[in-house]
Amino acid sequence: MTAQPPAPDYRSLFEAAPHPYLVLDPQGRVVAANRAYRLSCRDDADRGPDGLVGRHLGEVCPDEGAPLQASIARAVATGRPDTVAPEGVAWSVTHIPVRDATGAVGAVLHHRSCPAIPSPASQDTLDLQDTSALQEAHQRREQIFQQMPGFVAVLRGPTHVFEYVNDAYVAIAGERDFVGHTVHEAFPELADQGFYELLDTVYRTGRPFAARAMPILLTGDEGERAIDLLYQPLRDGSGSVTGIFVGGYDVTEQVRSRAALRDSEDRYRTLLESIDVGFCILEMKFDGEGCAVDYRIAEANPAFVRQTGADVAGLWVSEFAPDLERHWFDSYGRVALTGEPVHFENQADVFGRWFDVRALRVGDPAQPKVAVFFSDISDRKRMEEALRVLNASLEEQVAQRTAERDQIWRASTDLFCVATLDGYFVSLNPAWTALLGWSESELLARPFLDLVHPDDVPATVAAAEGLARGEPLPTFENRYRHRDGSHRWLSWNAVPRDGRIYATVRDVTALKAQTVALAQAEEALRQSQKMEAVGQLTGGVAHDFNNLLTIIRSSVDFLRRPELPEARKARYLDAVSDTVDRAAKLTGQLLAFARRQALSPAVFDVGDKVRGVADMIDTVTGTRVRVVVAVPDEPCFVRADLSQFETALINMAVNARDAMEGEGTLTLSLTGGVPMPPIRGHAGSQNAFAAVSLTDTGLGVPPDLIGRIFEPFFTTKEVGRGTGLGLSQVFGFAKQSGGDVDVTSRPGGGATFTLYLPEAPAATESGDRGGADASASPMGAGESVLVVEDNIEVGRFCTQILQDLGYRTTWATNAEEALDRLGADGAGFDVVFSDVVMPGMGGLALAHELRRRLPRLPVVLASGYSHVLAQDDAHGFELLHKPYSAEQLGQILRRVTRPGSGHRAG
Repeated sequence: MTAQPPAPDYRSLFEAAPHPYLVLDPQGRVVAANRAYRLSCRDDADRGPDGLVGRHLGEVCPDEGAPLQASIARAVATGRPDTVAPEGVAWSVTHIPVRDATGAVGAVLHHRSCPAIPSPASQDTLDLQDTSALQEAHQRREQIFQQMPGFVAVLRGPTHVFEYVNDAYVAIAGERDFVGHTVHEAFPELADQGFYELLDTVYRTGRPFAARAMPILLTGDEGERAIDLLYQPLRDGSGSVTGIFVGGYDVTEQVRSRAALRDSEDRYRTLLESIDVGFCILEMKFDGEGCAVDYRIAEANPAFVRQTGADVAGLWVSEFAPDLERHWFDSYGRVALTGEPVHFENQADVFGRWFDVRALRVGDPAQPKVAVFFSDISDRKRMEEALRVLNASLEEQVAQRTAERDQIWRASTDLFCVATLDGYFVSLNPAWTALLGWSESELLARPFLDLVHPDDVPATVAAAEGLARGEPLPTFENRYRHRDGSHRWLSWNAVPRDGRIYATVRDVTALKAQTVALAQAEEALRQSQKMEAVGQLTGGVAHDFNNLLTIIRSSVDFLRRPELPEARKARYLDAVSDTVDRAAKLTGQLLAFARRQALSPAVFDVGDKVRGVADMIDTVTGTRVRVVVAVPDEPCFVRADLSQFETALINMAVNARDAMEGEGTLTLSLTGGVPMPPIRGHAGSQNAFAAVSLTDTGLGVPPDLIGRIFEPFFTTKEVGRGTGLGLSQVFGFAKQSGGDVDVTSRPGGGATFTLYLPEAPAATESGDRGGADASASPMGAGESVLVVEDNIEVGRFCTQILQDLGYRTTWATNAEEALDRLGADGAGFDVVFSDVVMPGMGGLALAHELRRRLPRLPVVLASGYSHVLAQDDAHGFELLHKPYSAEQLGQILRRVTRPGSGHRAG
């Protein structure tokens, strides 16, 4: 065996320790004093090592006896170090409890902070033997510190440099560079936890610091620790603080245990207060012969009052129920004396109730207490009594109920059945035969799937499999074959139980027929409404276009007369041109309502445009209509087609003028940054909208017409005073621009039309890219134009117009041919003029391809209607709307081909 090192001589270590120490018994009498303590008490130094032994600390230190004795008592009571600094002195004392083998405090280590080792200034007074003894004392001190159960460290200087740490300190803090390093260097994670400041305060003031369960968070720990901590200042021979003694214990587990205990107690308290079971603690009283004669309700939960109907907590039974049945005392007394729990049911006449009771002994048997859990079972007892009475006549009731069930089974028009899981009926009520024509024996003899319509077999099998798995069947429908070959619709509700299927079934054939008939009627109504709407639309279009065509045809007939004077010829030519413009406007209004018009949106200040339109409205409404404009000074920008916006305002103004019969007040107002409310069942929006409102003082719109006023060709005006497309244009323009139009009105109180348009950021560029310069000459200068048009008549007419305007033309009938003619370098063409809607590659796709191939070649598109352009206007190409005049065509070509125009394929 390996020889064990000799045990340290603790008495020698204690005697040679450099700091003053006393060993006291728990009452404060001196058991031992080391050399450093005796040197500090020069009056007793000649008494030898045992000069202080046996004396009470109050006798050794008479001026500080009371606070020192109180500190000893606290250390003994708590088992933790206690520090006291008596008033009027420059030192402090720490009492450290020392436990014996049983864990009890058997002694107290008394440490005084006054220096036991002379300062270097007086070192010459020590002889060589004393110096050697001091060095040995330092080594022994470290041995003592290593044996201490708590963590220990010694810090020196105002920066708190580690001079010593014991193993317990390293075990808590982890392996770090301690000796020779400051606390800041060794523990950077303590920067915001207050420990640096505490050390500085102790060093500065010389007052010790002690705390219990102090939180600390160290690197590597999953959570906070808790420590009992002592900072004891160390002084030199002059009484100046030179360092700090650090000691303490890791009490994390104790703190957590206490917290867990508190949580547990809180949970149980909450549980007892929240449960519906009555609970109470009884304090039992016995006579001299051990017989229970009374008990007190020491404590009770809220359910106690609910269960008993009495609030008697704190009272003795003899006070509130002197006639309580004897069995309650005997039962609880036996539990208190024997410790055996009981469970019983008994009636308490004092409460007029029956209780289910469980009782057990709690606490010290010498102080007999019983915990009782009980529930009020009075209702159950009454039910049991009623059941007993009921059972007395059970046979008669069963027979009666059976007869009633059989009567329901046979007389009901609903179908009842019991079936096996493998698909056979076990029993059926007569309603099955009445409905399907099959006899009961025929239905029982065959699988029920034989009668199921072939189209319904898969769903029926799936439902049966679900029932076989124990899943209740939701309402399920299938068709069963009648004896005559027809089928009946059946609605099932079924549940599985004990290997059988129990079902109630209803005949829903008539309901199904009604549903089909209703669906057919609804579809017929929708078709009728659709045809009525189409008829109204086509009728209106045909009426207006016939009027326009009449003017054109009549004018053309007169123009064919060779003898027609020039003045009248010019008048008929103007009539044809004006009629074409009206036809184009009519087409535009139809496309606007359908949200299929190709817009040319731009960002503009809607307030400025409203003010400008107000001037035009004056001329439209006449002098008897006063126009009021209420527009804020702050700019409000929207992105929309300006021409369509102005047309929408004019249309609403004309509608208001007619509603006022030419006399009244028309108010135009603008509100920016408002949400758009839900309108006519359409969802609103919380985004920012500009709301432009026109309010008139007319008779208002009848409530039954508000829902129709935006329909095309709907008008309340007499024939010849309107097309019924004005408000439909407003509606289509608003929806296509991302907004909506709303109307509010009351009979006799006028109407307010509000146009909502989404706000947009302010424009970064000025000018209208797509606008034609009205002053530009339409005549060309021999520029080469590639015309792309699939329609023969339009292509021939267009090339003729361009030649008459002075352009050189080449005609391609489709986009693919145009790309071949242009080649890789543009083949000398100055501009491409293409229709949008063509077979194969469309004009828009051609323009994008030319943008990629020939970015410097201008492209002008022409279209009467394109759903692509209607959905997205941001393509960046010049667009000419059909029908167009020769002058409009020439002006736009002149503009894009003139030097410095900056136009290209995009």
